[in-house]
Amino acid sequence: MDTVMQNPRVGSYSEGPFLKYKPCVQTPVVSTLDDLIRELYVVFNSDSVNVEFVHQLMSIYKSNPAEWKRFAKFDRFRYTRNLVDDGNGKFNLLILCWGEGHGSPIHDHADSHCFMKILEGSLSEVRFTWPKSDAAAYKQTINSSNECKNLKEISRGELHLNEVAYINDSIGLHRVENLSNVNPAVSLHLYSPPFNKCKVFDQQTGHSTSTKVTFWSKFGEKWNRDIQSSHAPEDD
Repeated sequence: MDTVMQNPRVGSYSEGPFLKYKPCVQTPVVSTLDDLIRELYVVFNSDSVNVEFVHQLMSIYKSNPAEWKRFAKFDRFRYTRNLVDDGNGKFNLLILCWGEGHGSPIHDHADSHCFMKILEGSLSEVRFTWPKSDAAAYKQTINSSNECKNLKEISRGELHLNEVAYINDSIGLHRVENLSNVNPAVSLHLYSPPFNKCKVFDQQTGHSTSTKVTFWSKFGEKWNRDIQSSHAPEDD
């Protein structure tokens, strides 16, 4: 199914399992995190979802720490992924917590759509081409061996409070980092469809490794599995 996006700030176009163009309706009021979650359920109840409209919803919500602090679980050694809502299997809404200097590896999004909103602090995003440069690179790379070339940087920028970014695999790969040595950062992420594995890439060789993505906490409670001792890189 086709996904159509009309706002150049959102990104380029991609295929997705159920996301595609649907005319925008009147923008609802999104005053709280609960409002945002409720509206996301309405949007994703349809098989036709406007990616631009989801981006708009994420932008309208203004960060209020009193609403999301209970989901924000930090670790001193690595950034954490904390599940806020599982979206009835249509999407996952997460809060990611980035300590000073924490960052993700370069990674893909397993053919999923990724929205990222800054709730606190700021984050650096660097985007890369897939190891192959042709238009179908991301699909070819997913299905190919790991004998790839180095990754070319496409762009880099910094996201600040309440700003929203969008990426999917047709746009490229990315790495996200908290470059501050004194301030933590918190971000809100929506992934659709949800996924539990992604690929991480070596910048110099382009070599990719499949890794399982995990939750540090679920619904505000520490997830008591062995993920705390896992050294596998996570997605952002």
